[in-house]
Formats: sequence, structure tokens, C-alpha cells
Amino acid sequence: MSNLSDIGNLMYLDLEIIEPGEIAKTPEYLITATAKELHNTDGRNWIPLVVKELAEDSYQVIGNSFIYAVAEAAGLEKVWCIIADDSEQTAKVTKMLAGEEIPKINLSTASRDEIKSALEYLIEQPDTVLKRVKLPVATNRIDESPRQYWQDLKPITKLKCGITAGKKIKALEKVFYLTPESMPDDIKDPKILNTLTITELRKLARQRKLKKYSRLTKSKLVNLLSH
Repeated sequence: MSNLSDIGNLMYLDLEIIEPGEIAKTPEYLITATAKELHNTDGRNWIPLVVKELAEDSYQVIGNSFIYAVAEAAGLEKVWCIIADDSEQTAKVTKMLAGEEIPKINLSTASRDEIKSALEYLIEQPDTVLKRVKLPVATNRIDESPRQYWQDLKPITKLKCGITAGKKIKALEKVFYLTPESMPDDIKDPKILNTLTITELRKLARQRKLKKYSRLTKSKLVNLLSH
């Protein structure tokens, strides 16, 4: 556990007592070139590592791992560090603040503005598979969908918003996650019913104790459940 008196402090620590933790993938050129520039200054990392304490005189990097890689390549003996607590949430937020992890939003409950912002971020990425997706159309159709019941992101492919299965769904998984609600058995809105799979529709029919639904087509199931 971290020494509470050290949390939040800036400390000048020996590099040899710091474990790298999970290193962000960085091109070797950036590491070696930056290490060379560091040699041309006073050899101090003016942007500190963020570390947590593992034991006495033992630490692990939880943020700014690029700086650790540069310090190691430069042969530094000591580095400036900020001491953080050892909670998972602190480590997660630290990686986000350092630009080493992309924050995700809960699509089950996200606001329209949050959905738009996340999609815009993905669409603007270099070499994105979503470059032809029309942001207003995709935002509106996802926002208006019954996403609170989705078990995964596949229903988006049925919204006719330019997002199809495969790589495009994989791209969405970088910024969205789901915490689905249980499907109620009283959904009668055809618009919502049409977004469900035939398996989900049959489950609703079974919950309502309807008869002779097992061989119905999707359109007929929707018609049956909407009354």
C-alpha cells in the first residue's frame, strides 16, 4: 500500500527501483531521438512519471510510460516522479490524462452530445474506416434507438446510418461500452421491435405467453407483438 504521506508528492527517485508496468506502444525512433535530446539538456525529465508504491523503495509506473522508456534509453539514474495512490481508478484516469488510454462512454445511457462527440472523434482519426459515415445521421439514429437494451453494438448495423459489421463495429468498441437493461415484456412500439433480433422477439412472445409464434417471420412477429 502507498505511504499516505507521500501521495501527491514530487520525488526524485532512482530509476532502478521503478518497474515499468504496462508500457504504451511507441516507435523506437521517438524513444531514442528523445533520449538523445535529453542528453543535450541537463538530463532531467521535467515532465514527471506517475508511479504507485508497491513496497518500501519499490514503485511501478502507472502514467507517462513514454518518459520511463526515454529515461531508460538515456541511461538516467534518477527521475522525477509524482506518487499516486494504488487504486485501479487512479491508474485508469492517469493513463487517460497521459493520452495512453482512450476513455469510453456508456452507450446505454449516453446523451446525444456524448454520442456525437465520440463518433466525431472516430471519424476524424487518420485512416478511419468510418470516414464516409455522416455524423448527423449516425448520431440521430443511434440516439433514438433502444440502445438501453442492446447486448452488443451489432444493432447499429440495422440503423442504416453507414455503419456496417466487421471493422466498423470494432472501431466503435474503442469508445463505447454497454450496460444493458433487462428487456421488458411489454414493448409494443414497432420501431423498437424492428431493431430487435428474431431471437429477442421470440423471447418477448414467450414472456407474454403468446401462441404459435415460433415459425413466424420477423415482420409477422413484430406485427403480433405490437398489438
